Amino acid sequence: MYIPAHFDEPRREALHALIRDHPFGTLVTHGAQGLDANHLPFALVDQPDGPGLLHAHVARANPLWREAGDGDEVLVIFRAGDAYVSPNWYPSKHENHKQVPTWNYMVVHAHGRIRVRDDERFVRAVVGRLTKTHEAAQPTPWKMADSPREFIDTLLQAVVGIEIEITRLVGKSKLSQNKALPDLRGAAEGVKASGGEAVGNAMLARAQANGSDRQAG
Repeated sequence: MYIPAHFDEPRREALHALIRDHPFGTLVTHGAQGLDANHLPFALVDQPDGPGLLHAHVARANPLWREAGDGDEVLVIFRAGDAYVSPNWYPSKHENHKQVPTWNYMVVHAHGRIRVRDDERFVRAVVGRLTKTHEAAQPTPWKMADSPREFIDTLLQAVVGIEIEITRLVGKSKLSQNKALPDLRGAAEGVKASGGEAVGNAMLARAQANGSDRQAG
């Protein structure tokens, strides 16, 4: 991924936060049949001495787990939103007409090595963790114990777990932070007004940080 210096996001805590807030990732693998991509919800597991682990599961009928060899290099892409940016939203455009359209976005690329975990205990733990995380906001969170054990056991037998040991995290936040503050703020408000709430708010936060940095300097 091409990352100009002003769009680089190297902070581990920020990269982990994006993954946790947007856990539906795209897993890219390269097997005997060539490149493949699967779209899966992941659970991020912290490591005290490493960049972390990613846990997920796939249908047993999915050829991914048979074609991926333990230790194969893979890539998981997490995306926190994207938004078109019109030149009309930059105040300077109306003065010198030297602005062009662009697209803003926030992504994390998790490079790692995959391991297939065809293990009922592992799969049960992954499903339980994902369920607990994503049911937490419900008025009455659903639990695996709400269904008959035999029913859950049968479903768990139909899936296979995967674990990815992250070897490298690469983050990019393209938020117009290379623009002058008035242009950055104007573009942020334009993005929000057009429905890009997440990206617009991130742009405004970056504008505030840029302004604070300049005042401190």
